[in-house]
Amino acid sequence: MITANKLKSVDFYRKIPRDLTEASISGAGLSIVAALSMMFLFGMELNNYLTVSTFTSVVVDKSSDGEFLRIDFNISFPALSCEFASVDVSDILGTNRLNITKTVRKFSIDRNLVSTGSEFHSGPIPKVNRHGDENDEEYSDGSVSLNANSFDSHSHQYSILVVNFYAPWCYWSNRLKPSWERAAKIIKERYDPDMDGRILLGKVDCTEEGELCRRHHIQGYPSIRIFRKGTDIKENHGHHDHESYYGERDTESLVAAMEALVAPVPKESHKLALEDQSNKTVDSAKRPAPLTSGCRIEGFVRVKKVPGNLVISARSGAHSFDPSQINVSHFVSQFSFGKKLSPRMLSEVKRLTPYLGSSHDRLAGQSYITHHADANANVTIEHYLQIVKTEIVSRRSSKEYKLLEEYEYTAHSSLVHSLSVPVAKFHFEPSPMQVLVTEVPKSFSHFITNVCAIIGGIFTVAGIVDSILHNTLRLMKKVELGKNL
Repeated sequence: MITANKLKSVDFYRKIPRDLTEASISGAGLSIVAALSMMFLFGMELNNYLTVSTFTSVVVDKSSDGEFLRIDFNISFPALSCEFASVDVSDILGTNRLNITKTVRKFSIDRNLVSTGSEFHSGPIPKVNRHGDENDEEYSDGSVSLNANSFDSHSHQYSILVVNFYAPWCYWSNRLKPSWERAAKIIKERYDPDMDGRILLGKVDCTEEGELCRRHHIQGYPSIRIFRKGTDIKENHGHHDHESYYGERDTESLVAAMEALVAPVPKESHKLALEDQSNKTVDSAKRPAPLTSGCRIEGFVRVKKVPGNLVISARSGAHSFDPSQINVSHFVSQFSFGKKLSPRMLSEVKRLTPYLGSSHDRLAGQSYITHHADANANVTIEHYLQIVKTEIVSRRSSKEYKLLEEYEYTAHSSLVHSLSVPVAKFHFEPSPMQVLVTEVPKSFSHFITNVCAIIGGIFTVAGIVDSILHNTLRLMKKVELGKNL
């Protein structure tokens, strides 16, 4: 059995009787300084222990999201109509997808980027199979030529006014012209404009009546619009609700469509100025026309991880566009790659690596506006985006845990004059490499070791300084006593 005396013999910290020690003012001051130094250095070490330590490396992209990349966007075009706005995707492997609608939504907006209504359902790219009659027999004008002065009076006079907005130089307009005039003549014979008054077919030359066409947001030729009498309510600022016709363009189809429009309208409706809303049916050939000339396009697309393009432009399979009248100015609210990061995840990125996250949505809040004028006509706006993936992992207990991943990119934009229809083009080029940021937490044993080193070091150094100071003072006193003797 170990006795108490034997146990005392291994005591590293032998005690000196208090009456054998001597306290001094210098020692007290040095002790206070040592204690404050210990507290300060302990706080610094604790802060360093709690701070996340990371190191960055560049490795070959080993993404867990496979070979596809998601692009989220929210872009406002104050001068591009939702009627023809198309989102297209292509890449260097030959993939070419036109007018993506499944994951894309459109909303009509005004020039101030303010939404003017609910979602705009534009359907597929306007395309017709029969653009006119096959025979080339003579035809005479059956439709009424309208201008800015006569348009409003005719729209209020007839229950239904169907107008062909055209341009003489347009190929599709010239293909439609014979069928349109024959159909107008047939409808005029069946529904006399003076006696019946339910329907009238008119036409507007947009090269002559540019302001009238802009007022009705005509951007493609020919555009057939259906105006209904009695819908000029105050909520609509006195404007008539109207639809766009996308049906076949031969005489037979046009006449059938006009007959379907007239059928639910009472013959005396032109006297009562009433509209029968109860008999309206959904027709795939007719869709609501845009209320304004602008469009907000939002949604996402999935693309392959190879260089490619996301293009937003005016597109139609049966309309012509005047490049000088198409303006693709836009404001970017969002344009990001990869999974959408929540505010919490973004704050986590900032906590781990303060220099990350700033380029996750670099184009957000940027505007690329060109005012319509000769100098700004036919302007294509291009964005060149270089993308790199950043992945943040944490090493704990010799294992790696993925915290989050994001895509950052650089953006360079330019305005290019083009002879074709202007577009907004986002050229993206993913990098084959990725940035790997590894979080390496400091071990608790390392923290304790440093704390002990701080306390022991300061205590020892303070003791040495106190000893030197004390011996120096004693020596000075002895010298002073020797002089006095």
